[in-house]
Amino acid sequence: MIERLLVLRLESAGVAAEAALNGVPLARTFPGGPAVTLPVHEYALAGGNELSLTLLPPETLAADLLAGPAASQPWLSDGAAAASLRLLLPRVGQRAHPEFARTVAALDWAAPAGEVHELPLSLRRSVELPITFPRWRWLDAPPVADAAPLVPAAVACLQPLGIALKRGDAEPLVQAARIRFEEMALAYQSDLAADVTRFRQAIAAAHAARPLAPAMPVPAKLRLRPLAGGRLLECLDPAGDPILRCTGVGGAALAWPLRLAAVDGRFYVLR
Repeated sequence: MIERLLVLRLESAGVAAEAALNGVPLARTFPGGPAVTLPVHEYALAGGNELSLTLLPPETLAADLLAGPAASQPWLSDGAAAASLRLLLPRVGQRAHPEFARTVAALDWAAPAGEVHELPLSLRRSVELPITFPRWRWLDAPPVADAAPLVPAAVACLQPLGIALKRGDAEPLVQAARIRFEEMALAYQSDLAADVTRFRQAIAAAHAARPLAPAMPVPAKLRLRPLAGGRLLECLDPAGDPILRCTGVGGAALAWPLRLAAVDGRFYVLR
């Protein structure tokens, strides 16, 4: 039974910010938004890890991040801009906050009033984690130098998943994400069969409450964002949201984020 979780916590004020672990962006905050916390075992490595914090102009949108590295621009601080990134080790059931959990690594940034900074600005640090992790499959996926030519083939992979979701059928997604389910169970020491059962039940319950209606992935609307040096391709729509998403009961957003690896012309959902 797992006793502690490795949790990433990101918060920012006055600027947008994005946090990444080992080249995979995992959390994003915008001015006025809440802090983001999430467990990150499935992206952590045994031994050395790279933690990064990127500061972005306040008006940055999720869609802007899909355009690739943005040209730097001068930005004048009003004294309220700051960002904090933490890797925490709370006990299971404990609040993931620096006041209640051990801080394994930290990156902080603050801009005094009147200072001019070139944004985007990235801060990085290496960290040895006091936890042993398996070698995840995504580490061995071949890097993709240019994702654009892969869009039509990725659409052909994703469309059957969207059609199945429209029917309330989780099975095609379960089969496509088999490696992901296996590694997530390993990462959090959970029961694989129980995890898959809960996923199927959640899809069935959501469909029963309101028929699922994700928009069909099409080439014009699919954006493949390379992560981890191109080893993973995040499937997003033009707004920067997961391509497989729809509205549930009460207007709640339902989304199924997918990060693919491309191997010999085939796609595998690894995260």
